[in-house]
Amino acid sequence: MAVGVRVPVVETGITINPKLLTAQTSCAPPEPDPQAPVKTTALLASGALAVTLTAVVWTLHGARFGVYLTLGLLLGLALYHSRFGFTTGWRQLVAVGNGQNIRAQSVMFGTAATVIALVSSTGVGLFGATPRPAPAPLGLALVAGAVLFAVGMQLAGSCASGTLFAVGTGQSTILPTLASFIAGAVFYTWAYPVLGKLPRANGILLADQVGWLGSWAVTITLLLGIVVVTWFVQRRRNPPPIAPAPTAHGFARLYRGSWPMFAGAIVIGALAGGVFLVSGGVWGVMNAFSLWGAKFLQLVGLHPETWEYWRVSAQAPALASPVLTDRTSLTDFGIMIGAAVAAAAAGAWTLHTRLPRRTLLAAVIGGFLMGVGSRMAEGCNIGAYLGGVSMGSVSGWVWGVCALGGTWLGVRLRPLFGLTNPKPDNGIC
Repeated sequence: MAVGVRVPVVETGITINPKLLTAQTSCAPPEPDPQAPVKTTALLASGALAVTLTAVVWTLHGARFGVYLTLGLLLGLALYHSRFGFTTGWRQLVAVGNGQNIRAQSVMFGTAATVIALVSSTGVGLFGATPRPAPAPLGLALVAGAVLFAVGMQLAGSCASGTLFAVGTGQSTILPTLASFIAGAVFYTWAYPVLGKLPRANGILLADQVGWLGSWAVTITLLLGIVVVTWFVQRRRNPPPIAPAPTAHGFARLYRGSWPMFAGAIVIGALAGGVFLVSGGVWGVMNAFSLWGAKFLQLVGLHPETWEYWRVSAQAPALASPVLTDRTSLTDFGIMIGAAVAAAAAGAWTLHTRLPRRTLLAAVIGGFLMGVGSRMAEGCNIGAYLGGVSMGSVSGWVWGVCALGGTWLGVRLRPLFGLTNPKPDNGIC
């Protein structure tokens, strides 16, 4: 860790008109429903699990791994309270032109990009971590993987982080999506000799071309461009408003209510930057899914460690080590538990057990596509998109463009499975 480094404050002169973050809708959003009573049993159980697991990780594996878990817990709380998701926001933009979620995502990306640029340019890292931005390769695998992932998330109704925090909130109906997500990731590791050898070129990191300040400026400019474009699209298409989530009021809103979307975006972006500060790498989700699937196969007597994917030097140590020493697994566990605590405190933790057959089929297909697609693109909406854009990797922007096309296709496939899309004449979307 670097000591005594002063982080420079740079006056950019960039200001954001608050009107760009909101835009007109066809009608005013309805008032949020009143908050339900606290789910005491669920809150005590999830809180005890959070405390116990954190104590075990800190005791057995040290502070660094304990901080990974803690960051995951905080991410779970923030994801739930801000109801922040990629899937719904992209569907709202494509179907009716409501870009509010997309603008919030731009704020989140900009926050993460700012933290990552500061950490990378100063060389500051905690627990001996060295910042090491690693751009993903460019090529057919990135393009195809992003499209497959986006189609899958529209069919399944959740993205990678969304699946985790939905599990935490008691939505047991999301478990088929998680299981097929893991299965798709495992399939990729088995098919790695074919899927992992598709044509590709070396990744491009903007900081290598224009330095970290230049990289940050380009990233923020492009994100501002997204804000402006989605604002004008929404103004022209005049979509229905987004339905507000139930919320408490006053100070209780902090721990029981629904946070303003843009406040949640800043918190999640800062926490994503925190992962980079502690680990030296961007926040990711998918490596854990491949690992969990391989560990399960070993448990039932199979030998994925003989597969080429797990013999690669970068992957082999994870499979040979305890799950509780895997950074991505710890943050993923933390997201699920943190979301459970938040949902119980908000009175929203409930087991959902009914799932129509066609919806189940869509969830299984969608989860599998996301598993395969995320491994092909070397990341999901978090690792490949948020991580790529925020560290100034061209691959992140390529992923976003291709995933937008995949979202368009996925939205059109949803009705085949009895799934609905927002319509211009709806009261809410």
